[in-house]
Amino acid sequence: MKPVLDQIDNKILALLMDNARVPVTTIARQIGIARTTVIARIQSLEKREVIAGYGVKLNPVMYQPMVRAYVGLSVEARNASSLIAFLEQIPEVESLCAVSGSIDYMLTLRCASTEVLDKLLDQIGNRDGVRRTSSSIILSKRIDRSSI
Repeated sequence: MKPVLDQIDNKILALLMDNARVPVTTIARQIGIARTTVIARIQSLEKREVIAGYGVKLNPVMYQPMVRAYVGLSVEARNASSLIAFLEQIPEVESLCAVSGSIDYMLTLRCASTEVLDKLLDQIGNRDGVRRTSSSIILSKRIDRSSI
């Protein structure tokens, strides 16, 4: 069952998603509730597994390779499992999502250069069962809530 979150829980989560190291006193002051209430709310969110963990958000300029791209894939159903197994072995694959609509999967790639991306797209496009690919290079992120 999906946990019920109220407005205070959502405000706490928004502040933690922006900065997981924000002090409890700052959260309390910004929301206008007691520090002990914030602590209890965060513990409850952790216990109910709304907060699954805390992590580090890396500076994309300092960490990420130069080129990221979204790739839409249309595949024959009988080849989907072998394609997924193939993609799992490629370190440049950041994510693969099954989607609805005119394509079957949306792939996110992170490559060191456009040359690497080009070769990878050729490898993927030449796989048995891949009917069509459509790629878009990510120029910049305007909104990033990837901790969700």
